Amino acid sequence: MPGIVVVGAQWGDEGKGKATDQFGQDVDYVVKFNGGNNAGHTVVIDGEKFAFHLLPAGVLTPGVIPIIGNGVVVDLEVLFAEIAEIEARGKDASCLRISSDAHIIPSYNRIMDRTTERFLGARQLGTTGRGIGPTYADKMNRIGIRIQDLFDPSILRQKVSSALEQKNGLLTKLFNRPAIDPDAVADELLSYADRVRPMVIDCGLELNNALDAGKTVLFEAGQATMLDIDHGTYPFVTSSNPTAGGACTGTGVGPTRIDSVIGVAKAYTTRVGEGPFPTELTDAMGERLRAEGGEFGVTTGRPRRCGWHDAVVTRYAARVNGLTDLVLTKLDVLTGHEEIPICVAYDVDGERTDEMPLTQTGFHHATPIYEIMPGWSEDITGARDFSDLPRAARDYVERIEELSRCRVSAIGVGAGREATIVRHRLLG
Repeated sequence: MPGIVVVGAQWGDEGKGKATDQFGQDVDYVVKFNGGNNAGHTVVIDGEKFAFHLLPAGVLTPGVIPIIGNGVVVDLEVLFAEIAEIEARGKDASCLRISSDAHIIPSYNRIMDRTTERFLGARQLGTTGRGIGPTYADKMNRIGIRIQDLFDPSILRQKVSSALEQKNGLLTKLFNRPAIDPDAVADELLSYADRVRPMVIDCGLELNNALDAGKTVLFEAGQATMLDIDHGTYPFVTSSNPTAGGACTGTGVGPTRIDSVIGVAKAYTTRVGEGPFPTELTDAMGERLRAEGGEFGVTTGRPRRCGWHDAVVTRYAARVNGLTDLVLTKLDVLTGHEEIPICVAYDVDGERTDEMPLTQTGFHHATPIYEIMPGWSEDITGARDFSDLPRAARDYVERIEELSRCRVSAIGVGAGREATIVRHRLLG
């Protein structure tokens, strides 16, 4: 039975939360495999909006077991605040499970994140300041704190002290900040041990057993392809692998267990934070897309940079992830435009390229080459079949499908669960 990966095909905020929530109604497990609370998903159920930063979107779906995989970094304060919020609104989060190997974001890494970002000045990367990058760095430097360490106080205190030997030196000598007390940090982390213990599992074992038993597992990415630490617009990226390969390393499930990879892309393009963005609109049209699309970050509230759909990026994402299907969201936001450009290639220093430039310098210098599509004025929010869309909207979708070299299997025409056109069944 299928293992299904859902990834972002642009720079994030594509609507993966809605897609995952929809698929979650037909699956047994939803597992988040990368990132932390530096990104957010918005899910609308019966007109009620839920914003998640760390919890898997499937936590709201009865009968689904949501899992935070080993590839995720966990801020325990945020985790329990999110659980408390949804339980206060009448939802049950008792089925949540967490990998024993997931790394914890200690308070000192939030301090390090904000301090080093300020230190960079004009060279800032645009991080959320939530300690994500420093925690992944600790993981690679082998000084990280894992969920399982909460259950061995002696080991935990040793690890915190070891990590702070380095970090306190930087804070006091380079950044002129006060040193952090390792005992206070350890005490704070240990205060969560009893609440975390019932949730902890061997993630890889449980998921492989589930797949063996014929269960359906949906792997949910945070962030998106163009923010991947290896395949994105480095260094303006996240600190993990939100591409399909990250689903394997972030959960302990092998690649032969993955049956389909679903990419989610907006009908236009947005980006939060610094870094190159060839189709960005810095004029009134960009402001219009931002206003009509509600383009403000779920986690940070930052206004998103907006631009036309970049088919070069979508095609790149299809290749890097091995996409089997594409979900195109927010098509309704483009209603009312007389003409809608699609970026089909780039001009890089006077030469046309139909694929991603080889170097980041080339991508910084890329200017979009547009193909102009006719727009439509009809309200499409009530469309539930592809034939319900105006001819111009159908042509637009089919052109993106052709350019991305991946079938568009579902189309979002509104915020709610039901506001989706399904062209090809994605599950089963």
